[in-house]
Amino acid sequence: PKTYPLGLVLKACPEIADYAVDGIGNWRDFMITAAQVRGYLGVSPSAYEDACHVMGQEIAAVVIACILQRAQHIESAGGYLRVLTEKARAGEFSVGPMLMAALRANGATAKMTG
Repeated sequence: PKTYPLGLVLKACPEIADYAVDGIGNWRDFMITAAQVRGYLGVSPSAYEDACHVMGQEIAAVVIACILQRAQHIESAGGYLRVLTEKARAGEFSVGPMLMAALRANGATAKMTG
């Protein structure tokens, strides 16, 4: 389920748009770009596939965008994604707070919708 509007995600995590060849106009573009960014962040294909399986493709892509946005503060993007995936598997992870933190970090304010 696309729990958050794509515009909100891009406002929270604008850096991912820099990696999109033809821009990000829809969720498909966003997920394709996130899959490419995964490699740049050093996240293994298996870690990303596992995240997609557990969280769903849209949420896993949002997590990658959030990780990219904070890449300079994250020592191991792959390790971080695996921890979040395990939390999601246990029902202990929601992308909402991560997304809201990214919005606040960018000085943007938005009401949660959707």
